[in-house]
Parts: sequence; structure tokens; C-alpha cells
Amino acid sequence: MSTVAWLLAQGGDVVPIPGTKRRSYLEQNCAAADVRLAKEEIESLARAFPLNVTAGTRYPEKQLPGLGI
Repeated sequence: MSTVAWLLAQGGDVVPIPGTKRRSYLEQNCAAADVRLAKEEIESLARAFPLNVTAGTRYPEKQLPGLGI
């Protein structure tokens, strides 16, 4: 399943802007607009990845001083 398809299922106020290096990835991202996730799939993903819950830091600990963090 595509992350882009999941983002599109979140509602009209969510606009995914994926980056890509290859044309094949761009084509996959565009195809995600045609994927329709079942309600059960969306609910399952929401339970697996609850909103406002993060784990870890954005950058490795060794890199933080160089970023002024």
C-alpha cells in the first residue's frame, strides 16, 4: 500500500507532496490517487500510527550540536 494513498484518504485538507528521484517512483505516487482504502484499512493504520506520537529524534544525536540543537 502506498503512503501517498493513505495521506489522500485523510481528507481534502491534506495534500501530499512526495519527493522522488526516479520516474518509476513518480508514476507510483501518481497511481496512488486511484487507490481506495477500505474503512477498516484506514482504521487499522490509525491504530498502528496514532496522531501526535513520535519516537526518537529527527537527527542522530551526534549531529545535533552541529545543528545548534
